[in-house]
Amino acid sequence: MHDNQPRTITPDGLPEVITRYLTAHRAHDAGTAVTTFTGDATVIDDGHTYQGSLAIERWLDQSANEFTYSIELTDAQEIDAAHYIATHHLEGDFPGGTIDLRYRFTLRDDLIEHLSIEP
Repeated sequence: MHDNQPRTITPDGLPEVITRYLTAHRAHDAGTAVTTFTGDATVIDDGHTYQGSLAIERWLDQSANEFTYSIELTDAQEIDAAHYIATHHLEGDFPGGTIDLRYRFTLRDDLIEHLSIEP
């Protein structure tokens, strides 16, 4: 097995900071969600890059209000102590109506340094 091969884990095996982010994100609580990121964090979502706390908080507010959807964590993987993937199934009033998205997290100092969201 290669060192960087993802290993499936239970959702409660995800680091606390990722769980806290996902819980706040599902609750549309941008104020709490933004506290899980480093000050210089980067988020890549839907082809756009958001750098730093202010930009990430605006992105969180916008994504919470743009569409109505349900989100379910369907898979969790650990690549190494700093890299995790959480796969979510979304259903809602966005174009297409359903999608599975992989949230790829990079952690630094127990905070999220990088989040990339992609199908």
